[in-house]
Amino acid sequence: MQLPDMNLLPALDALLREGSVTGAAAELNVSASAMSRTLGRLRRVVGDPLLVPAGRGLVLTPRARELRPRVEAALAGALAALQPPAPVDIAALEREFRVRTNDAVAVVLGSAMAARVAREAPGVRLRILPEGDEDPADLRDRIDLDLGALPELPPDVRSRFLYQPRHVAVARTGSRCAPVGTSELMINQFISVPHVVVSRRGRSHSVVDELLAERGLCRQVLATVPTHSAACFLALESEVLALLPGEFAERVARVMPLTVLEIPLELPPVPLAMAWHLRLDTDPGHRWLRQVVVETVRGLEIAATDGAS
Repeated sequence: MQLPDMNLLPALDALLREGSVTGAAAELNVSASAMSRTLGRLRRVVGDPLLVPAGRGLVLTPRARELRPRVEAALAGALAALQPPAPVDIAALEREFRVRTNDAVAVVLGSAMAARVAREAPGVRLRILPEGDEDPADLRDRIDLDLGALPELPPDVRSRFLYQPRHVAVARTGSRCAPVGTSELMINQFISVPHVVVSRRGRSHSVVDELLAERGLCRQVLATVPTHSAACFLALESEVLALLPGEFAERVARVMPLTVLEIPLELPPVPLAMAWHLRLDTDPGHRWLRQVVVETVRGLEIAATDGAS
């Protein structure tokens, strides 16, 4: 279907409201002769004379009177469609955001984020979803925001660095792994105690083993668990070290009899970031959610940097 020249719509609206070529020309700031030519084009497009002589003036035809409210509505709709989005009223926003992350990030950031959302946007619901295969394609339709150590991202996905987690070990307070007054492990202590490793895929070998192998050392992995929370409970009941992100470990140690221990290895950095699809890049509600995440990180005194990629 071939569309007519939509530039004719404002002229038709002005002609039907003014009922005069001269009046419509003045409203649109064009010459009367130019408006007269436009009226001729409109007559051919619509198939009706629209305005006809009546004494010294013009009068609308029945077809023109019928068209007037429809033209006004069409013009208003076109103008609304071509305007930038109005500022969103966060307090009145009714929306669900699907956020994918692991349990450690949910513990570190989740409560502060939820408190702010409840305070500022009571109509918003955060749907926290567990990590899975971390396919960035999910951001195109299933996931609104990804929080975590992200894989390589396609060009239609934006990202922003949040903070650099450090890794520590936790052990039951007072155990032989963590006697009172201990805050740092020596390498011989580190390898003398069985470890609990967090891996959603059940992998027991990691960069920790590679760094130990460089020193001619190895460790015993007693168990792998899919979540950081599960690792904490194993540490409570067994003589083991659970390797965890530092921010999560410190949070858990406030409510569990666990001691946070610095480990004697320099682990390579694994930046934590957030990612979202371009479809949501300029969405006002989503921009607010991203700002909530960034400000939550800053409020927890976790180093964050600006910038997107």
